[in-house]
Amino acid sequence: MAPNSLFAILLRSPWWISMLLVLVFALASGALLPPQYVLFGAMGGLPFLVIGVLAAKRQWHTPSAARVAETRDRLAAMAWKDFANTLQAAYSAQGYTVTRLSAKGADLRLEKNGSSSLVAAKRWKAANQGVEALRDLAADRQALGADQAIYISLGGVTDTAQRFAQEQGIQLLTDAGLAQLLKN
Repeated sequence: MAPNSLFAILLRSPWWISMLLVLVFALASGALLPPQYVLFGAMGGLPFLVIGVLAAKRQWHTPSAARVAETRDRLAAMAWKDFANTLQAAYSAQGYTVTRLSAKGADLRLEKNGSSSLVAAKRWKAANQGVEALRDLAADRQALGADQAIYISLGGVTDTAQRFAQEQGIQLLTDAGLAQLLKN
């Protein structure tokens, strides 16, 4: 799906906007079409109903902005040892076997169902993340034979770093994603 298509935009928007479009289709059909065609006209809103349900399902489990800010402030106040313990507990609760690493780019190794992931989180408090740390993580993923790589940051990630992460298949875990991971 194109990122700026109507349906992609609606998926990123609050769910009720799609439902409002369904209502508009139904009302317009009732007002403008002969009675025998109202049902067919109203069915034009069906794609928006599906998008609204999908958006609602996604947004149901997404933490609120207040929750994200509270989590961010709490994590920013932590020392590395406490933050690493928090991450380890969160991933363990999801069924991962967590191993601490002393690699240049990776801090944790996650294993579950025969798949392994590396997590880099030591620079989680840095105000702006660049490509260097992501390069180290990508090199460690290749050297250690991990399937996936996750980079955790509370600060912003530069555009160059975002492009590099996308090219290398590195998942960037920031704000809302981190609050979701640490929800318990």
